[in-house]
Amino acid sequence: MSRTLYLKLAQITEVHEKEVKLKDVAELYSDDPAVLAKCGALKIRNIHEDRDKRYVESVLDVIRKITEMDPSIQVNNVGETDFIIDYKRPRKQPGKTGKWLKALAVAAVSFCGAAFAIMTFNNDASVNEVFAELYRMALGQEPGHFSILELSYSIGLALGILVFFNHFAVWKLNTDPTPLEVEMRLYEDNISKTLIQNDGRKESDVDVT
Repeated sequence: MSRTLYLKLAQITEVHEKEVKLKDVAELYSDDPAVLAKCGALKIRNIHEDRDKRYVESVLDVIRKITEMDPSIQVNNVGETDFIIDYKRPRKQPGKTGKWLKALAVAAVSFCGAAFAIMTFNNDASVNEVFAELYRMALGQEPGHFSILELSYSIGLALGILVFFNHFAVWKLNTDPTPLEVEMRLYEDNISKTLIQNDGRKESDVDVT
């Protein structure tokens, strides 16, 4: 039976236990169940600080620990070469009331921010003057305080936002990720890459002259 271990590490993994084992941060596969169990239980880090923190690790350190434990195991890495352990202290989950209050607060902030952004854009682009000119060109008379153009624009803007973001509550137009989900994923990837790069440059300030 093969003594090969296939190791697939994710770029970042959230953990809640201070004793981090290999199975907590990686997908493992081996034809030998004993190798799989032994490597899965291998401790790769002890977290001593009692606060939320991210730790950058290298797959080379993981392979070294596996080799020290059992030199006969051959490790084949098919995942990340550098990875992040995102330690979060165990917390009591908020009740339904707390979740609803948080959701309402986020919705209120997002609504006010979006409304302000739309109003400033309309003001900068002089949308009211454009609508007034279109009204005069089409009907040959001065518009009142409110016309069909403003109504159509408001309805179209709301529908356009819903269609573009492709996500309203649990209903979606298709199975593609929404633009917001894509941007959040890019943001998370950039954070992870920055943490890894900064960790690799931690000795760059050492004066060697």
